[in-house]
Amino acid sequence: MSAFEATREFARSLDAADELRSFREQFNLPGEKGGLKNIYLCGNSLGLQPKLAVQYVHEELDDWGNLGVEGHFSARRPWMPYHRIATKGLAYLTGAQENEVLAMNTLTVNLHVLMTTFYRPDAKRNKIVIESTAFPSDRFAVMSQLRLHGFEPDDALIEWQPRDDDQLHIDDLVQILDDHAGEIALLLLPGVQYYNGQVLDMAQLCQLASDNGCAIGLDLAHAIGNVPLALHDWAPDFAAWCSYKYMNSGPGAIGGAFVHAKHLDADGTRQLLGWWGHEESTRFKMAPTFAPAKGVELWQLSNPPILSLAPVIASLEIFAAAGIDNLREKSLQLTGFLDFLLQEGFADRIGSLTPADARGCQMSLVVRDETLNARAIFESLEELNVTADWREPNVIRIAPVPLYNSFEDVYDFSKRLELAIERNEQK
Repeated sequence: MSAFEATREFARSLDAADELRSFREQFNLPGEKGGLKNIYLCGNSLGLQPKLAVQYVHEELDDWGNLGVEGHFSARRPWMPYHRIATKGLAYLTGAQENEVLAMNTLTVNLHVLMTTFYRPDAKRNKIVIESTAFPSDRFAVMSQLRLHGFEPDDALIEWQPRDDDQLHIDDLVQILDDHAGEIALLLLPGVQYYNGQVLDMAQLCQLASDNGCAIGLDLAHAIGNVPLALHDWAPDFAAWCSYKYMNSGPGAIGGAFVHAKHLDADGTRQLLGWWGHEESTRFKMAPTFAPAKGVELWQLSNPPILSLAPVIASLEIFAAAGIDNLREKSLQLTGFLDFLLQEGFADRIGSLTPADARGCQMSLVVRDETLNARAIFESLEELNVTADWREPNVIRIAPVPLYNSFEDVYDFSKRLELAIERNEQK
């Protein structure tokens, strides 16, 4: 017997018992359209705006206006060490030591910066493994790294393919590692696969890399702020992420990077260098010789972009107050309720690519009924003021985010999906 009921009253009872429900009020939600409230289920693409982020950006603008260059030392949050305000929160969300994490750059830039250190091919060991359905930017970054080292992607890029169930299976990766023993230099893999929403066993991925003598980097774009992480214990060589999805830090916001403690005795000879990677106490002496900063700050190239980093700091404060384990517990309830409503109301017509035992906030809904026009259903949902995400050929990605989505949102989505299908059938 299911623990859920397909009624609005039941959804409201879950909301009434939700200890995190007050966090919704800390975000700005899109407005009504056609008399319908917005149901925002697109946090996997762009998280909602925290009201605290608005406050913090305004404060930085005020300090800039009132203090000018003196804001580097005299702002209410001084700009010179500004990136360090985010360190504790990033360490908490990633399960890292504070000297292993850094807010800097954007995701693909960080992947390039880190691969410069950790992709060091030779004549025999030069191949890179990605998943075949990798986000295009990751693929392009890897292709360019291969070519910059004199290798062609057709020869040196290996793809981990999903099976017919659309899932990535660890056994298949093990086979790849066996087939190419001694040839693979780097695994670059996601924590959560962006298309199907599958949460990968990151600990096992890192162990496989270690067992096979190759480096591993994790793209955590869809994992940070979504699922609990333990990077220090899992020990990937590096990781990188953006912060505009589940971290709710705004379009194009500053991203972040992780380098494991085992690599933090670096001397600057295997990194791209910039002045903010120079040791702080002598940085402004402008000497021609380089003195490496301690910890992951060695990988930092430039001074932090204050207006982009302010929303990250605001978001991290909200996560610290809510607790990632609490958010994860609610997330599992939200997706469990959604899964129940889909099975109750749509049977085999609408399914999910996302495995029930390995999912975060996102569920990738697939229109299985070939009599339905999947794109038309998505467009009808848009007209019904549902904010979701379309992926070819027939996938609608939605993400009930525990910081600001309610159980009634999930229930209302199911009713509007039903209406969108009815409209499609009448055409």
